[in-house]
Amino acid sequence: MDKRPHALVTGASSGIGAAIVERLLRDGWRVTGISRRPASFDHPAFGHLALDLGKVETIASSVADLAPTALVHAAGLLKVGPLGSLDHDDGAAMWRLHVDVAERLADALAPRLPQGGRIVFIGSRTAAGAAGRGQYAATKAALVAMARSWASELAPRGITVNVVAPAATETPMLKDPTRANVTPKLPPIGRFIQPDEVAAAVAFLLSADAGAITGQQLVICGGSSL
Repeated sequence: MDKRPHALVTGASSGIGAAIVERLLRDGWRVTGISRRPASFDHPAFGHLALDLGKVETIASSVADLAPTALVHAAGLLKVGPLGSLDHDDGAAMWRLHVDVAERLADALAPRLPQGGRIVFIGSRTAAGAAGRGQYAATKAALVAMARSWASELAPRGITVNVVAPAATETPMLKDPTRANVTPKLPPIGRFIQPDEVAAAVAFLLSADAGAITGQQLVICGGSSL
């Protein structure tokens, strides 16, 4: 029987999700990565679950046979637009991926998480609000509310629920041409956040050393919040 801790990570094929998978594998975790596209990790402790998270009605059945130690929801989507020209389909898609998927995964997996299990959502510093990103910000703010609520519910089982909220991170999403009218701001440290830095924070929150941290949002902003 494999006694390694087991993490389920969404958005595993690129960006922050891929960095998290790589870090956890290096730390000795067994990882199941969820993404539509194949995740290129040639590692005996990695398994890929091909799943379109946009089809939310399939999520519960797709993870029915999994009983992980930790859930990390890193899959994300950014669409921007000012008031007066909002695309409501874009807003619904972001809500579905960020909030509805988090809700369905947590609802399906929390009853099977072991004592001391972990849930981490990848949020955003933008949850505090940003011009042109209201729809996106609303979805990321909702993750904080859910995390705090579920942290209270799960604390008696030693299960922690937290949000890691980076500022602009150097991923493919940062270079998405659809956000050309709302350019990312360079943090005061003079560079964008690196995916590995976000992954390191997630790895810490999944560790035994973080057992007393729950219901919190860890902002990794390079000074942008100062």
